[in-house]
Amino acid sequence: MAFVTTKQMMALADRGGYAIGAFNVENMEMVKAVIKAAEQMEAPVILQTTPSTVKYAGLSLYYANVKAAAENVKVPVALHLDHGNSYGLAIQAMYTGYTSVMIDGSKELLEENIALTKRVVDACSAVGVPVEAELGKVGGKEDDSECNDPGYTEPEDAVRFVAETGVQSLAVAIGTAHGIYKGEPKLDVDRLSEIRKRVDVPLVLHGASGVPAELVQECIRRGISKVNFATELRIAYSEGLKEYLKKDPNVFDPKKYGAAAMGYVTELVCQKIALCGSQGKA
Repeated sequence: MAFVTTKQMMALADRGGYAIGAFNVENMEMVKAVIKAAEQMEAPVILQTTPSTVKYAGLSLYYANVKAAAENVKVPVALHLDHGNSYGLAIQAMYTGYTSVMIDGSKELLEENIALTKRVVDACSAVGVPVEAELGKVGGKEDDSECNDPGYTEPEDAVRFVAETGVQSLAVAIGTAHGIYKGEPKLDVDRLSEIRKRVDVPLVLHGASGVPAELVQECIRRGISKVNFATELRIAYSEGLKEYLKKDPNVFDPKKYGAAAMGYVTELVCQKIALCGSQGKA
């Protein structure tokens, strides 16, 4: 098991009616915290880095962190490029050793998104690396990119997109948003059901941080096989760090407040794995 691609875990989730939790990590501590939670829950897990995270420390460093941490566990662990914003970055991640990549051409016209995605799929398929793409526009702020003009995924476009690109999984826009919600999210779950009926690849839910648990579970029942969590993990890590520094403002050993922050993240990830129904599925 250990360090694997997302192909088998996503296929099993798709058939089994549960979802894989995909967690954005920013540093070594978050990597360790997420994998510890996956071990405790006996769950397959996907760790993700976005372009700005990659810019912060580099693909090779994140790859080395995740690969080293995954080698000592029995649960399946995948490393995924989240919201890859160019062909070059997607291919670089593949060559570095990432076991899954996303190419996000959702801001482009449909034909351009198809062409870009197919190009990445053709390259990655040659070495067995699965590709995720996005169709429609998930609102909110993700990384350095902000979308103030969200657009829903059209089922007929999804059929064409999957057929012409050969993509292995598809992120759909049904009303979620990246970042912090300003109000109660309203998701078009009927649209999700229609897309699920018409395409045969696993579907992905972005912007799940802050979505009520019962709504996430409804999306999983209607066909979501991967759920992304980012903002809530950052908040948990920061809260753990601040709480420790508040109790001991004179601390100067990073391992002490790092361990406290890791504990907060592990607890949250365990909750999200339970929410996705993937506990015991390793």
